[in-house]
Amino acid sequence: MRLLVVNPNTSASMTQRIGAAAGAAAGPGVEVVAVNPAHGPASIEGYFDEVFAAPGLVEEVAKGDGAGFDAFIVACFDDTGLEAARSAARGPVIGIGEAAFHVAALIAHRFSVVTTLSRSIAPIEANLVKYGLATRCARVRACEVPVLALDDAASGAREKLSAEIECAMAEDSAEAIVLGCAGMADLAATLARRHGLPVVDGVAAAVKLAEALVGLGLATSKRGPYAPPLPKPFVGAFAGLGRPTRRSL
Repeated sequence: MRLLVVNPNTSASMTQRIGAAAGAAAGPGVEVVAVNPAHGPASIEGYFDEVFAAPGLVEEVAKGDGAGFDAFIVACFDDTGLEAARSAARGPVIGIGEAAFHVAALIAHRFSVVTTLSRSIAPIEANLVKYGLATRCARVRACEVPVLALDDAASGAREKLSAEIECAMAEDSAEAIVLGCAGMADLAATLARRHGLPVVDGVAAAVKLAEALVGLGLATSKRGPYAPPLPKPFVGAFAGLGRPTRRSL
């Protein structure tokens, strides 16, 4: 099985960390490749960044589909471009936000999400409603740490994240924590030990769900909104998106 993990932002260092976390979660015989677009924002922090990250994400997924990958992971907690990516690929496409919510709901009655900045709370809350899991989430919290600060050990970001988890336990009665950023993927095990409750990383959760879907022989339904995009001209910077992929959908 070949699994393509797409970090929709352009931070190569974050892509490396995400790829390492995905590889650590993958089972035997699973090849994991992590990539990021060549164009777009360096981090995704809110609605504005999402719009400019989505074309590069879809382009990478379409290229991966043409290269024969079996499944795809969108490694942004807002599930940036997820619906479009599902239309662009034959195999299953898993968003790390949706994966983390479902996994948390299987192991806890109520969970809290701890994300980076407050501007990310609204998109996450909207996704919880869309996925039908809003009633299982006690609260979406922000530790007020910019995404790129997670790459800097001297920024104090990890301590702020840990402190917000303590608040979630005390104020939300959270039984599990969902880490609300792909850049937090390598912290889940340490935080779980420190705080004594399950901490769900969406990257690892998405890897295991992708493995399960491929193992079951299941892929995205092409009857309805995830049908392949209709051929039409795309001009300017998006001209390449109008070309069909090499694999038949």
